[in-house]
Amino acid sequence: MIPLRRENDNALDDMRLETQEQYKYPDSIPSPSNTFTSNKLNDQRFNALKNEKVVIIGLGQLGLPVAKYVKEHGFDTYGYDINQKTMQSAESKYGIKQATNFGDFDVLIICVSTHRPDDMFTPQVDGLMSVVEKISREAKAGALISIESTIPKGTSKKVFEKVDHKFHVVHAPHRWYALEEEVHGVNQLRIVGGVSNCCLQHGLNFYDGREVISQTTATASGIKSLSIPMHPVSSVEVAELTKIVENAHRYLQIAFAEELYLYCKSNSISFSELRESLNTKWNVEVLEPRDGIGGHCLPKDTKMFINSSNTIKSKILQAAVEIDEDYREYRSKLEKEVKIPAV
Repeated sequence: MIPLRRENDNALDDMRLETQEQYKYPDSIPSPSNTFTSNKLNDQRFNALKNEKVVIIGLGQLGLPVAKYVKEHGFDTYGYDINQKTMQSAESKYGIKQATNFGDFDVLIICVSTHRPDDMFTPQVDGLMSVVEKISREAKAGALISIESTIPKGTSKKVFEKVDHKFHVVHAPHRWYALEEEVHGVNQLRIVGGVSNCCLQHGLNFYDGREVISQTTATASGIKSLSIPMHPVSSVEVAELTKIVENAHRYLQIAFAEELYLYCKSNSISFSELRESLNTKWNVEVLEPRDGIGGHCLPKDTKMFINSSNTIKSKILQAAVEIDEDYREYRSKLEKEVKIPAV
């Protein structure tokens, strides 16, 4: 799927119609069937949705592009990162102001890593929950908390409980891809889910205000949005699972290519020719195995999905992990065999 890009307001309207037709968007915001309700939030009105002051928490590979995008769309943009060099670089190069605390922000976007500091292939949300603890102490009631980090199922509701239901909490998992940022950037079609219906409404207003109110009303009220096409879902768990299942599916696709490659090698078949012939069929896409399943996101998020259920275990993904290990072992042996000894 090629993500949709938005060049101007007219293109925005055209693409909204196109994406609604292609992805069968609901005509209205789905009503979450399994969400919290909170008297502390139900009385909020759209006059609290002007979203002018935004802080991006975590200015790494994901957070920095998000901060730049938010700033480009006219928001008063701040950043927060525990690494002072990272923060100073964002401020000097891109004008992202440094936040010393989380008070007085309309929107707080969490983009922190969700892996163990000593093992990037193992999921862990301790850092994210530490950020949430700080938010609960310092941020103003009614602010929007958007979690863009990849998280296990159930995390958003834990966050909502942690902040004592005083904030609107949504999960809008990123689909940003570093190697193809021009096409797969911050502003492509994304999923969003809210812990409650009012949380979802606030999230949609921030990311794409046209989902909630008309552009005329938004302009007259001084309400801003990021003009990102969003696909709202009926529960925050669906949003959480969407991201990790996307990456687990990609993991599975690469593992299949790895196993097919090993099969071809053991049976004297040309993998490249077989792959080319297979991919002539419209609904077949065999990937290249290359050096194995690289990066940390796919292995980490696949583990997240495998660990997300206590009742059903994913046998096919467990097998995919074993296949990747076999393929890497094969590649390692091959490299040792062809390595020219030092003179």
